[in-house]
Amino acid sequence: MKLLEYQGKELFKSYGIPVPKGEVIEKKDDFKKISNPLPWVLKAQVLVGGRGKAGGIKIAESVEEAERIFDEMVVKGVKGEKVRKILVEEKIGIDKEYYLSFFIDRSSKQYLMMFCSEGGVEIESIAEKVKKMYVNPLVGLQNYHLRKIPQEARGIAKNLFRLFIEKDCELAEINPLIISNGRAIAGDAKIIVDNNAIYRHEELPNEFVELSSLEKEAREKNIAFVQLDGNIGVIANGAGLTMATLDALNEFNGKGGVFLDLGGTDDVEKVKQAFELMAKANQKVILINLFGGITKCDTVAKGIVEFMKERNISQPVVARIKGINEEEAKKMLKDYVITANSLEEAAKKAVEVI
Repeated sequence: MKLLEYQGKELFKSYGIPVPKGEVIEKKDDFKKISNPLPWVLKAQVLVGGRGKAGGIKIAESVEEAERIFDEMVVKGVKGEKVRKILVEEKIGIDKEYYLSFFIDRSSKQYLMMFCSEGGVEIESIAEKVKKMYVNPLVGLQNYHLRKIPQEARGIAKNLFRLFIEKDCELAEINPLIISNGRAIAGDAKIIVDNNAIYRHEELPNEFVELSSLEKEAREKNIAFVQLDGNIGVIANGAGLTMATLDALNEFNGKGGVFLDLGGTDDVEKVKQAFELMAKANQKVILINLFGGITKCDTVAKGIVEFMKERNISQPVVARIKGINEEEAKKMLKDYVITANSLEEAAKKAVEVI
């Protein structure tokens, strides 16, 4: 379960991690209640990455400017997400910015602390500058771990690790960790709690808070649907095949975005609903990887063709379909999709047509 920034910062405060003074508003009239002096930092509360570049974080020098920004964020949304709440924070001076996070490293079966002397950027872009320190779960965070990061960040690291453990987090991240007048402050908060442990934390927000509008729509239609940061939408059947498809894209330097699992359906309408979700997700290309068993190939093909006849979609569609009624499905799809005979070929074509 992902928490919105303001929810994460409420947790931070309860663990002694300083955050900028801020208040959450839902309507323009609420600006009258803001006690912090101008200028304000207005931050759309949405669960998407790259929020700042998408216009989800702006500075207002006056109440009038804040109201204009509020209207823009609510009307336009951020990266397809509707903005229902805006966090209004004090603008603080920045001397330095760090990156700090703890997450579960499943390959090493340990916790991993990551620290970088550059914060406020996409950490993937400066991966070579990131320090990685493994933390044995049986021993926990020790002073020798902390000595590898600047003195001014150690107290927050200690408290963040305690939060990470006690709230059963998969990820606890501060980016940027701001140093202002010698004081360390969490400029942002990203918290992901293990869904399997939610029952132990009644104090945390309701699960549905984490879901994007498309994820909620998918859940209502009983379709397994996950949004990642990439630009290639994947439709497959079965979790294993879906994950294999994402791995294949990665091999060809492609990045999976939305992925959708049709499961064991043999329902044309379900296929059309899946395509409707994918169209709304606005991916650059759609990759279909289907192994027809319970889900027959011709049923999927019929759903795809009917959807494309009813709706014009701008994205190219690459399809690799194997299994029951495979040949019939290929005939039905030949005028609508780019066909491929293997998973590798399909992944390569999907990356190439972007």
